Amino acid sequence: MSGPSAPPADRVDKNLLRIAFILVLGTFMASLDATIVSVGLDRLTEEFDASVAEIQWVSTAYLLAIVAAVPASGWLADRFGGRRTWLAAVGVFLLGSVLCASAWSVTSLIVFRVVQGLGGGLLPATGQALLARVAGPGRTGRVISVVAVVPLLSPVFGPLAGGSVLAVAPWPWLFLINLPIGAAAALLARRHVPAVEPAKRRTAFDLRGALLLSPGLAVLVFGLTEVAHSRPLPATAGVSAGLVMLAAFTVHGLRTRGTPLVDPRLFARPPFGAAALALLVLGASVFGTMFLLPLYFQSGRSMSAWEAGLLLAPQGLGAAAGSVLVNRTISKVAPRTLVVSGIVLILLGTAPFTWLGHGVADAVIASALVVRGFGMSMVGAPVMNIVYSRIEPEHLPRAAGALNLLNTVGGSVGTAALAVILQNRLAAHGTDVSSAFGDTFWWVLGFCLFAAAAATRLPRTQPRRA
Repeated sequence: MSGPSAPPADRVDKNLLRIAFILVLGTFMASLDATIVSVGLDRLTEEFDASVAEIQWVSTAYLLAIVAAVPASGWLADRFGGRRTWLAAVGVFLLGSVLCASAWSVTSLIVFRVVQGLGGGLLPATGQALLARVAGPGRTGRVISVVAVVPLLSPVFGPLAGGSVLAVAPWPWLFLINLPIGAAAALLARRHVPAVEPAKRRTAFDLRGALLLSPGLAVLVFGLTEVAHSRPLPATAGVSAGLVMLAAFTVHGLRTRGTPLVDPRLFARPPFGAAALALLVLGASVFGTMFLLPLYFQSGRSMSAWEAGLLLAPQGLGAAAGSVLVNRTISKVAPRTLVVSGIVLILLGTAPFTWLGHGVADAVIASALVVRGFGMSMVGAPVMNIVYSRIEPEHLPRAAGALNLLNTVGGSVGTAALAVILQNRLAAHGTDVSSAFGDTFWWVLGFCLFAAAAATRLPRTQPRRA
């Protein structure tokens, strides 16, 4: 029997907001590092006397390590507990950051970026699952709406932060800047984040699944990256091998008697399948655009990294404003209404970029980015709320890992695909760089339409409370 002072099941109190803030520090640190380093690639090229083909692996290795780490997040949280796994991930990420700052060659930097990426890949999924477990079904939607805005802001603030760091400090500070953030997050988590016990039913690690899924995804992303760099042999081998390994993992997941690393049967359970497809395709659109626009600003308009980041900032403002709206309406408005409305706003915000070849004013670009950011914030939180509120608590870590995996894969595959399309359009248009980018954005619109079609299969009603 609860006392009269017990808070309502759907009230987000100060303690829960403090826990959300602490856990979001880890997600912010990992997602920001994926973009902050991209600004320093030119400086790293000079520092290590490396070629462009070599230095691009500083970013690619980090991405591939994230893709490899995410699938294991669910099993680790089940086996060792959510808070313990999250703290260990922070430790690995900080160790990788120190090693990267002390790198003596481009090869050593690439190897250390893998260490950093392994920790960074575990942080978002483990943090979301832990937060959803602490919040409970009645409060998950509102608190996730705050957390979900972080990945939308990091691609905007990453170039600004990277440009600011390099303006006053040497390149190792691109990595050392993580240390105070990570240390504060770890200390606060040990004090304020409750320990969630490991799963009572211990499952053996799905070694066969791990040997198929993580390497398969990494090889597939590698193959697509090689397509973008016009290397036919490694591209064909990578894409083919990756698809074969993923198909073999699906068969293994359906036939195994144990608990697979990512259970393919999850995707057949409504609304998980529709939510996963919407996040996968939308990830391709959102992260693909954040690849195209900075490149266009710097190559098509000769902007500096700082100027490009400044012009991208309105998207962060739109995302912040949208998260406030979502926080207030997520428990009142049907999930499908929020998600479809958000995708429509993303479509409207993307449409002006298809006219880059005809000249688009900076004011129009900034306004379009505000609309895009607003729409993006209306998608992630409602989708995660649907899944986290309707799934059993013991399945939360693996569901969170699957959703984050799809978002990461969608972003990486979409970016690689758009890079191939852009390369083709640049060859077709010659010196008309703006028209090539404009043509590529028609494909981004296509991704959004596909995501909207998947979102129409989301539930009309609010998630049921456990």
